[in-house]
Amino acid sequence: MTARKSGSRLETEIERCRSECQWDKIPELVRQLSAKLISNGKPRKTGRFARFLVIDSFGGLQDDMGELLLAECKLQTYLKENPIKQGASPRGPRPKLVEVRKHLTAALDRGNLKSDYLQEASLLMAKLCYVEGEYRDALGHYGRVSLDELQLAGAPVYRLSIIAESYATKGLCLEKVPTASPLLSNNNTGSPALSNRTACERDQEIITCYEKSGDIALLYLQEVEKALSAGIQNRSPKPGPVAPDQELGYFLETGLQRAHVIHFKNGNLTRGVGRFREILRAVETRTTQNLRMTIARQLAEILLRGMCEQSYWSPMEDPPTVSPLDDPSQQGHTHSNKTYSLSRRPRIYSGENLFCPQENTEEALLLLLISESMANRDAVLSRIPEHNNDRIISLQSASVVYDLLTIALGRRGQYEMLSECLERAMKFAFEEFHLWYQLALSLMAAGKSARAVKVLKECIRLKPNDPTIPLLAVKLCIGPLHWLDEGECFAKMVVDMGEKAAEFRAKGYLAIGLVYSLKATDASLRGTQEEYQRKALGAFQRAQSLSPTDHLASFYLALQLAVSRQIPEALAYVRQALQLQGDDVHSLHLLALLLSAQKHYHDALNIIEMALSEYPENFNLLYTKVKLETLCRGPEEALLTCKHMLEIWKSFYNLTNPSDSGRGSSLLDRAIADRRQLNAMTLPDFSDPDTGSSSSHSGSEPMSPCYSSPYFTFSSPFSSPLSSPFSSPLSSPTSPTSPAFFTILPPHLPATRQPSFLSSPPPPPHCHFVPPPSKARGPAFCDHAARQQISTNSNPPPTLGCHALVAWCGVCQVHVHITVCSVHATSIAASRVEQALSEVASSLQSSAPKQGPLHPWMTLAQIWLHAAEVYVGMCKPAEATACTQEAANLFPTSHNVLYMRGQVAELRGNVDEAKRWYEEALSISPTHVKTMQRLGLILQQLQRYSLSEKVLRDAVQVNSTAHDVWNSLGEVLQAQGNAAAATECFLAALELEASSPVLPFTIIPRAL
Repeated sequence: MTARKSGSRLETEIERCRSECQWDKIPELVRQLSAKLISNGKPRKTGRFARFLVIDSFGGLQDDMGELLLAECKLQTYLKENPIKQGASPRGPRPKLVEVRKHLTAALDRGNLKSDYLQEASLLMAKLCYVEGEYRDALGHYGRVSLDELQLAGAPVYRLSIIAESYATKGLCLEKVPTASPLLSNNNTGSPALSNRTACERDQEIITCYEKSGDIALLYLQEVEKALSAGIQNRSPKPGPVAPDQELGYFLETGLQRAHVIHFKNGNLTRGVGRFREILRAVETRTTQNLRMTIARQLAEILLRGMCEQSYWSPMEDPPTVSPLDDPSQQGHTHSNKTYSLSRRPRIYSGENLFCPQENTEEALLLLLISESMANRDAVLSRIPEHNNDRIISLQSASVVYDLLTIALGRRGQYEMLSECLERAMKFAFEEFHLWYQLALSLMAAGKSARAVKVLKECIRLKPNDPTIPLLAVKLCIGPLHWLDEGECFAKMVVDMGEKAAEFRAKGYLAIGLVYSLKATDASLRGTQEEYQRKALGAFQRAQSLSPTDHLASFYLALQLAVSRQIPEALAYVRQALQLQGDDVHSLHLLALLLSAQKHYHDALNIIEMALSEYPENFNLLYTKVKLETLCRGPEEALLTCKHMLEIWKSFYNLTNPSDSGRGSSLLDRAIADRRQLNAMTLPDFSDPDTGSSSSHSGSEPMSPCYSSPYFTFSSPFSSPLSSPFSSPLSSPTSPTSPAFFTILPPHLPATRQPSFLSSPPPPPHCHFVPPPSKARGPAFCDHAARQQISTNSNPPPTLGCHALVAWCGVCQVHVHITVCSVHATSIAASRVEQALSEVASSLQSSAPKQGPLHPWMTLAQIWLHAAEVYVGMCKPAEATACTQEAANLFPTSHNVLYMRGQVAELRGNVDEAKRWYEEALSISPTHVKTMQRLGLILQQLQRYSLSEKVLRDAVQVNSTAHDVWNSLGEVLQAQGNAAAATECFLAALELEASSPVLPFTIIPRAL
């Protein structure tokens, strides 16, 4: 009784070791079992293995089951020590496999094994034949065993492994034997002659073998893990430590991975994707974790690169019978569904609350996030030499996942989520440039400019000879961050690289010139301004000489000359830039402003209209068009352009969620909502392009990119055109977002024309940036110059109806309640304007300031303020008030809104009210030049001359190119009896007005 119980326990232990591939324990267990059976004296009645003990001709005991176990043990040990390489198995016997063949031959020749074990012996012999390169003999053994008749239900766990490996080995043999080879004749294989089969039928048989092998392999691994979790090993006679994780051998791995490879090779992408999904839906085991990560990554790559939304089908649906993904030549020759059935299948995930993707990008993102989680969990962080290879493999695997995540999230503009994913990769990115660089780019696109600069510094340390990295850093520093000192350091890095960065030296000097140009804008001392202007021109000239074919070098040189009021020289360089890049929007805009500075308003308007034909959604061009149309065609045409801008705004800044297709839950819903949901936020103070005033910024806090206009310099939560969901698809690739603090650089009048109390020492002879006095003389602007519009029309402007310019803004719901009093128009133009305004008028109640990304709402506010300015010029305070109120509904504390309220109050004759609005505007932006000029005039009207002179002198110090400020200062000095100083101011105003454009040159962005 004791011997029988002991033998049964040994047999269970043998089965467990076979299931868990613990081959080193098998020989000792076989020896113990044979010894117990022999010592019992009744070998044929003790244990289920005892019946295979026989007496040979020499009188010795031969254990057929022992032969089988030893053969299997030695074969598996050999394969572990000498793994088969993917691609081929060399022919010829191996000395170590001779013993394996002897054991199997002895067990098969005597025939004493039970049928199940005889089948196992035959399958092991076929496997041995494949390892030795005898594919014909292997197929012969498989034909005699009849693999399809083997039962999976109730089979021991280890037998599932043998059957799975057998199907994989048979598929490998069929692939290696040619289609018409006599090796596949009926005599050798025991199956119908394959020489008469078509290639498609043979491929289908190979695929079926691999798919069966993969399904049974998954079932086997699930059963092994189930047995381990149930603690079967604790019921063994000598329980030991928990077995290590199961390893996939060559044959099981081939069965799991080969089927989809053949599908893709044959052009059947539908079946390949379906096979991927079948494997991924199976219940996961520890052994298949790395395999699942690889398959998930491969499937995600196929979904991103080889499948569109129209050809996508849900994982829970049957694949289409005819798909555009498949090779047309293969359609009709392949099966869309499985052609086999198994008595047992691997378990799959099921339940009611499982997430199911609804589109290809969504499924790809789900797969990549799972792969990323697994890659982070299994990352090898140890730096010891023994783990070097594992660390490299782990890093390469993670890098591929993050590259695919970049593609998937970049298509949806989810740079915030991408940067968070890449931040998680930093734990194993030590000294790895690629991941650091990817993180920097994602931070740039996500608007995290300050952190992006810090990461780029690490990239520069890792790759000090790459000039593109500091150029990216200087782009952020002079753009959204306005870190000009840091930007200068990065730009000098590029220049100092010398011949190593010969192709980028021109870009380096261009960056230095932009830094100096912006520093000159920010400088409050005239000497400092002159020094930076001289340096900026020198840097731009050096960039233009190093790269004469770069239109940006010529353009920025022209822009700097224009800001310095050297109009003829600027025209020459801007024409050169247009010869190099004829469709550059900024060069066309600068040309129009230069023509307007020469008072060629009609030519400038033609240039603007030509540019708008290429860039119809460029609001800076439209703002300039409004100004020029007011001068050339009258304010009615300008109002039509304002109405057109509102229509563009409505269609362009559509804030609805495009991915909400009503198909239920979406993995990207939360991410898109995070980006586009309108969240409440505190509005910042806005800088003004005419003054250079700005909000105070901490050195450690990032600033958003700014959008310049004659009324606002707006901060946006997006730091680059790539990250903003509102970036125009028609915008030039060389037109980045304009940085903050864009103001007009003060010109330097000749010493004879400068007011004596503002004169400075003459510049050195080598400073060629001082413009010569213009021969053109315009009339000195008086108090009413800022309110009246110069028009080339001979007829006076017709009277318009009292329609306020109110636009219906779609889902944005920006409306104002206005009483419409229609008055008969006295001209056809006025009738057209009135009809156009009626089409967009709305009587809905005005809404609160809008939430969400600031850029679209700031653009809308600019449009309203432009319309209000046109109405002020037409002396229509009611309509101007309505337009100003629309802008105030969006940004009630903006100094530009308060300034326009003061303009309207002046138009109504309410001097005290206007003074109050101007003072409030200056309390928000103390250096807003337009407000200072108007306040100075009001103080003059109130006969507070000293205070008026102080305000106007401060305005001149802020921006010495404002001719209306010089004119107002002259009037104040004249009222005080200081005729000499007043004359100098009037002459300065005349000089500046002769070269003054309709809008400041700095409305054009200065960014790398």
